[in-house]
Amino acid sequence: MAQWVYVVDDEPHILQLTSFSLEQAGFRVRTFEQSPAFWQACLQQPPAVAILDWMMPQPDGLALCRMLRENASTHDTKILFLTARTDEVDRVIGLELGADDYMVKPFSTKEMVARVRALTRRGNTPQAEEPPETISCAGITLALGSRRAYRDGKPLELSYKEFELLYTLMRNAGRAMSRHVLFDQVWGYPQSDDTRTLDVHIRYLRKKIEKNPAEPLLIETVRGIGYRFNASPA
Repeated sequence: MAQWVYVVDDEPHILQLTSFSLEQAGFRVRTFEQSPAFWQACLQQPPAVAILDWMMPQPDGLALCRMLRENASTHDTKILFLTARTDEVDRVIGLELGADDYMVKPFSTKEMVARVRALTRRGNTPQAEEPPETISCAGITLALGSRRAYRDGKPLELSYKEFELLYTLMRNAGRAMSRHVLFDQVWGYPQSDDTRTLDVHIRYLRKKIEKNPAEPLLIETVRGIGYRFNASPA
């Protein structure tokens, strides 16, 4: 059965553009010009993916993101921001509140559809073999079932994407992971020209797991390639 995608934006041409592209790709789409109507629809039937405009009249996109994450019935809805804001700090705020992805207007509809497909596939792809219940390395432990993380036994507060990124790096400990591979495995689509999303996640992940984020020992930068998790930090 086709999955539902809800789009809320106060620009009618954006709603028409996203709706047409997503429906052509096989999704069922509902569009909203006002946040209250969008929120009520989410409570009645949570969508697989919610596409939020940042600069909506109140409640704005950030508030809607927070509401979706805090409500039990909508907690698992994947969130994609569409926004004209390009400042890195704005991107960080959205990701920290629980957004799964972020696109800046104007955007490619093909890339938007690819990102939505990646979000709907996440967690639904059967694995050839069951992953271990926990993975531990260099003092970091990830409990996969409960999606909880610990550093030396103390809990870490990781966002969804931070957990996925750390898990991907840890299960490939000692191996240099290219940006392309990280995007493909964590976000579900190849890296675009914009690399800031990955850099933001790495920086915030380092702040949470490194003893000295300014001199990271666990997540190393591999120049010209990407990143590597160091299983044996000095």
